[in-house]
Amino acid sequence: MRALSPHDGGLIGGTGCAVPFGNRIAELAGQPSIPKPGSSFELHAAARAPRAAHPPAAPASSPGQAALAAQAQASGVLVGNPAGGPGATPPVVDRTRLRPDLAFESFVTGKANQMARAAALQVVERPGTYNPLFLYGGVGLGKTHLMHAVGNAYIERSANARVRYIHAQEYFDEMVRSIQRKNSEDLKQYYQSLDLLLIDDIQFLSGKPRTQEEFFYTFDALYAARKQIIITCDTYPKEISGLEERLISRFDSGLIVAIEPPELEMRVAILLKKAETQGSALPEDVAFFIAKHLRSNVRELEGALLRVVAFAGFRDKPISLDLAKEALEDLLALNRRQISVEFIQKAVADFFKIKVAEMYSKRRHAHIVLPRQIAMYLAKELTQKSLPEIGEAFGGRDHTTVLHAMRKIAEQRQHDPDLNHQIHVLEQTLRG
Repeated sequence: MRALSPHDGGLIGGTGCAVPFGNRIAELAGQPSIPKPGSSFELHAAARAPRAAHPPAAPASSPGQAALAAQAQASGVLVGNPAGGPGATPPVVDRTRLRPDLAFESFVTGKANQMARAAALQVVERPGTYNPLFLYGGVGLGKTHLMHAVGNAYIERSANARVRYIHAQEYFDEMVRSIQRKNSEDLKQYYQSLDLLLIDDIQFLSGKPRTQEEFFYTFDALYAARKQIIITCDTYPKEISGLEERLISRFDSGLIVAIEPPELEMRVAILLKKAETQGSALPEDVAFFIAKHLRSNVRELEGALLRVVAFAGFRDKPISLDLAKEALEDLLALNRRQISVEFIQKAVADFFKIKVAEMYSKRRHAHIVLPRQIAMYLAKELTQKSLPEIGEAFGGRDHTTVLHAMRKIAEQRQHDPDLNHQIHVLEQTLRG
């Protein structure tokens, strides 16, 4: 099945479950948050939080705590007072590994991720509709956040849901330990008993045939039982090297959704939302300044925001545009130093498998012209060079040629999902 990008239309879904994009998914994409059942999110969040070194004495038991204990026994959440004392309950091994702060409510939605969010919401409402749900994209774009949001929503809707989030490398480590301890059958039974399996960065199973075999059997068992599987990766399934063809075939049978780097408006919204969550007053002009200069992923934005907030605290001053420029001076200078027109030309040439010399040659073959125009577009977007300077770097071309290339690529990427994805990949590559 082909990948679904944020700009796609038509039908999505696995065999026998196609859904008109313009109806259900578009409707879900506009919903502010997942409907909440009557159970308490705060109780589940407290249950999934890391254990304190010296936990406080537990309060008297209540019906809500009893429901939480029942859920914990089913899904493996650590609850109760391990230290003993009044109201203590036996500790249960923490197996969900969910982060309660990663919920749909805190997930900022934009064009880059609205289809992924909509599919995730549909999975919560109708498990098995898209199975597996395969989310792919670069680092720091929200794939892990969405996985945790689905897991938290599952437990909100059903206290007895058996949920497990795990990174692929940790899954491999578990398999190795179970073989060493001769209890691999127990681990296999545990995974095959889940209602929801969330496995992050599946590319880490590349080159690990024994673990891939075990995951294949787990996948088939859960799929046959109509239990939900969500997988993330940094690339499209067919592009994962070192992965068995039968696994790739299983991934292709579900819904594959791309998450792109956030556009400018979305980056601003992410910064404002994060600042609000932290209780920091972030002026919109400062959010725009940060978003305009840092484009690759959400983690980079959050790191820049943290630096600005900390800088303001150290100086005991309110956050302002001048303060933000000073706080981020070295970071922005580093970005400018790292990205040069020559670096862009080489990266684009390598990506499209042409010679770097073609970037400044006079040849006008179609397979050369498009990469050259993309390189011009990126040179203007990612460097401080003027149009004449960029034209000079591309074989002494006139600045109007660069301007034409910029406008053409900017327009094409709005209507061509494949081209838009290629440019996003190049942007991430160039920004490291």
